Amino acid sequence: MDLIKQLAEELKIRPEQAENAVKLLDDGNTVPFIARYRKEATGSLDDQVLRELAERLEYLRGLEKRKEEVSSSIEGQEKMTPEIAAALAGARTLAEVEDIYRPYRPKRRTRASIARERGLEPLAAAILEQPVRGEPAEMAAPYADPEKGVPTPEEALQGACDIIAENMSDSAEVRRQLRELLWKTALLKSAAAVEEDSVYRMYYEYAEPISKVPGHRVLAIDRGEREGFLKVSLEADPDRCLSVLVKAFVKNMSPCGDLVRAAGADALSRLILPSLERELRAALTENAVNAAIRVFGVNLRQLLMQPPVKNAVTLGLDPAYRTGCKIAVVDGTGKVLETTVVYPTPPQNKKDEAARTLRRLIEKHGVSVISIGNGTASHESEEFVAELIRTLPQKVSYMVVSEAGASVYSASRLAAEEFPEYDVSLRSAVSIARRLQDPLAELVKIDPKAIGVGQYQHDMPKARLDETLGGVVESCVNSVGVNLNTASFPLLSRVAGIGPAVAKNIVSYREENGRFGSRRELLKVPKLGPKAFLQCAGFIRVPESKNPLDNTAVHPESYSAAQALLTACGCTAAEVSSGGLSALREKAEALGLESLARQTGVGVPTLRDIISELQKPGRDPRDELPAPLLRTDVLSLSDLREGMELTGTVRNVIDFGAFVDIGVHEDGLVHISQLCDRFVRHPSEVVKVGDIVTVWVLGVDEKKKRISLTMRRPRSAGREG
Repeated sequence: MDLIKQLAEELKIRPEQAENAVKLLDDGNTVPFIARYRKEATGSLDDQVLRELAERLEYLRGLEKRKEEVSSSIEGQEKMTPEIAAALAGARTLAEVEDIYRPYRPKRRTRASIARERGLEPLAAAILEQPVRGEPAEMAAPYADPEKGVPTPEEALQGACDIIAENMSDSAEVRRQLRELLWKTALLKSAAAVEEDSVYRMYYEYAEPISKVPGHRVLAIDRGEREGFLKVSLEADPDRCLSVLVKAFVKNMSPCGDLVRAAGADALSRLILPSLERELRAALTENAVNAAIRVFGVNLRQLLMQPPVKNAVTLGLDPAYRTGCKIAVVDGTGKVLETTVVYPTPPQNKKDEAARTLRRLIEKHGVSVISIGNGTASHESEEFVAELIRTLPQKVSYMVVSEAGASVYSASRLAAEEFPEYDVSLRSAVSIARRLQDPLAELVKIDPKAIGVGQYQHDMPKARLDETLGGVVESCVNSVGVNLNTASFPLLSRVAGIGPAVAKNIVSYREENGRFGSRRELLKVPKLGPKAFLQCAGFIRVPESKNPLDNTAVHPESYSAAQALLTACGCTAAEVSSGGLSALREKAEALGLESLARQTGVGVPTLRDIISELQKPGRDPRDELPAPLLRTDVLSLSDLREGMELTGTVRNVIDFGAFVDIGVHEDGLVHISQLCDRFVRHPSEVVKVGDIVTVWVLGVDEKKKRISLTMRRPRSAGREG
């Protein structure tokens, strides 16, 4: 119950919410299932809170396990006291536990351990008592013994001071106070480790309080140090640090007191500060990594949840110079209709031939939108497409999409299995077309780290990043739902309760037996038993099913409740398919939701969800977001002028701003200070990936290909271009 209480306090939820969530997780339920179908038990906790709870639960259980290990070790040494037991019980972090354990942890051979072997511990204890009239040299004389490796009183004193210094270093309270002092006052400093210029030039003479240094700066400095460009250190006020030790250990101004003070200075410089510097720098990095992973997760969620361009025949164009632009035309469902290669870019410059080919494909297949990858030769390809569509009689628009990860996917075994008849480059063109049609369905095939919507993702701990991003993908897939008869293996594998092995079995079953006729048919799939069905069924859609509820997010366990609701409101299941239940909510509210919940045997939150689903069967939450910005014209860097007003799409949000696609090959940066007129802690408070925003040009550096933008309307803003 202490663990439940702590979770509730940290997450600001009720203890019963925490307790029920823990029980559901321990019973093997997935986070999406709990969030969507166990709202009564958890008090409607959303999936993000549940994931945070699961993460903290794992940490706290690990903390309890470590406390037990430490307690057992200290008891085994017969050194456990009520004070130590109380300190362990009250420890809230692993760092606190390790501080308590430090004096009892088996140590490698140290100066202090050697001094103890030579019998100098009683001398150290006597000096720590700091008798007012005690003379250290006289106190040390009896301990001088050449046979024990202590030839002189001076060496005996040195050994005793080594013991005192190590004891000071092992004090959990002293380390706690110094840790707090350093967090408040220490500076993170970096200097040039080489004479050559580099991207880390701004950190060649840098210092900032560690309490204020932003995460992206920590990660940049860490990388600069790893690559050998920077020397990095923490700088603390030695006098303030020493005063902590003096207050804790020095009793008076006697000669012994002076010796204890000197031992404190030695402990500080030789043992404590180097250890705390490593610890604090590791903590800085961990905090920065956590923040970066959070930003990456938020960006990924917004990218995956971008509205699809539905039912549009799409031409995907993967730009290149020497090897030509790869073309793939796909129908509204993503099926490949035709592929080819054209050469409108240097060095071939066969624009007329390429235009004839694309015009033929557009007319033959009824292409309405062109998806252009943003890699090499993207700008030239965009100019070519913009020029072409101006000559077409029908309306065709285009959009430049991120091709991050497309080459990784197209060379993967998954792509080879999906498109064995196409070479790697043509697979990439198919992926670029499908990214516009359905970003979620296509991007789930790609390692999230390769999607490129974060910062320093390659510096992140792989397991942590994979876990977080995997959770984001899972959350997005389950919130949208998956068509059981068209979903790819990667998409199915992200559905709660399914996983890769069962997803392959579903695809194999579908290939052998044809389309699924209902959700219940899933139970015929090998290794998909009742428990997996419980977790996944609500996120699966079967439009072809005779039961219209199979194409909604109503879980099969609630079908009887849904039917009872329809009956009570004077409606039929047939009306669900026809979409004729727009007045269902009003009818239900007129009868009273509490009364209906008792009548149907579900809770009010579940009843509300059932009503929403019956009103809009097959609803896609992405349809409620702004549509992607499709273009018919193109700009170049030389076209941009200061003050020009443009419309763009947010492509990435990072700690210091947002990158916006304004129809130029290079994305422009809106610095955090230019996002709005109020103070902003993080850009994600103002913008998100996929947002359509109005920006004004602040400046253009054509040589460095950098564009500075603002979202703060200039006083004399007028539209140009």
